[in-house]
Amino acid sequence: MLTRQRKEYLLELLRKTGQIVAKSVSQELGLSEDTIRRDLRELAAEGRLQRVHGGALPASPAVGDFAARQQLAPDGKVAIGRAATKLVKAGQVVILDGGTSTLQLAKHLPTDLKLTIVTHSPTIAVALVDHPLIEVVLIGGRLFKHSVVAVGAAAIEAIARIHADICFIGVTGIHPQAGLSTGDLEEAHVKRALIGSAAETHVLISAEKLNAASPYVIVPTTEVAGMIVEPGIADEALAPYEQLGLSVVRATL
Repeated sequence: MLTRQRKEYLLELLRKTGQIVAKSVSQELGLSEDTIRRDLRELAAEGRLQRVHGGALPASPAVGDFAARQQLAPDGKVAIGRAATKLVKAGQVVILDGGTSTLQLAKHLPTDLKLTIVTHSPTIAVALVDHPLIEVVLIGGRLFKHSVVAVGAAAIEAIARIHADICFIGVTGIHPQAGLSTGDLEEAHVKRALIGSAAETHVLISAEKLNAASPYVIVPTTEVAGMIVEPGIADEALAPYEQLGLSVVRATL
């Protein structure tokens, strides 16, 4: 089998099964694991998959900058934002991670709801300026322009001094075994700190992030309470997460 044919086979296997186990593929094709791992390295360098221990997972397409991510599934993210607001209660301290889905959550908060929003996203803070009853606590630090959020030691130290009721987090990938992940190391540290400062965390998931992986792991999937997903995702795709004990809220258009 030629290199091109092997790579096409690997990508087709990834589309069909959602993962590649290098040892199994090498046995199936009668090739060495080194050959399969080399193919996976080259495909990963092209951005066509994400290598993990023992094989590969689909690479998340949601690793673009903030402007690019706003173009991904905009209707689905509006639906996710609306659904997430139903978990927010008056008087709570709520952490909003930076991101396009959490921005929709902020925009859809009822105008008669009184609470405190903690965020490291200037974009979300500005979106709440005209909300009459929401107090906004803006976490500072170095501005990571790619995602328009504050990162770094100053941000993590400030987050550690907060005890929030609930956190809504954005990721670029979520997988039952590989966990929650994102495309930047510093962002992963900040997201981990946000999760650690809240009594419960819910992940906002559009379809392209489901069962995908990015280079930097935030936390295992079992460390969050639930997920809010965009309309149209099949029940069988969500079943592994429910089996892990996560609550799954299915947004509607």
